[in-house]
Amino acid sequence: MFATLIYICASMEAWELDFEWLQLRHRVKDRFDFAKLPDLSGILFLIGIQELGDLGRSFSKEEKQDLMHVAVCTLLEEEGYFEFIGRDEDGWPHWEPIRKFVMKGVESQENLLKEKIIAYLNL
Repeated sequence: MFATLIYICASMEAWELDFEWLQLRHRVKDRFDFAKLPDLSGILFLIGIQELGDLGRSFSKEEKQDLMHVAVCTLLEEEGYFEFIGRDEDGWPHWEPIRKFVMKGVESQENLLKEKIIAYLNL
């Protein structure tokens, strides 16, 4: 439990994370010609669409939430929180939770997701 927290704290200084996150938001805004900078939810939504592989349609409110869940599972899979179990008949990916998410506080959880998004989109 504490090893995970130490890894997160040691992986990127707060100012580095803020700087990298702002740069990434600007790149996404410019790439997709958005009027304003996307927030964490918006970027998770885009990652979910990419992972689903279905770019040419609109999504219901529930599907948008599902896409953000797809993104979170994708990002946290390598940390050992989820295991990919396959796709359903509609092509949606599914994961099984492997271990509990032990980080406390919304800010810590958001920072972990931001670090994982930065790594994911900088590949």
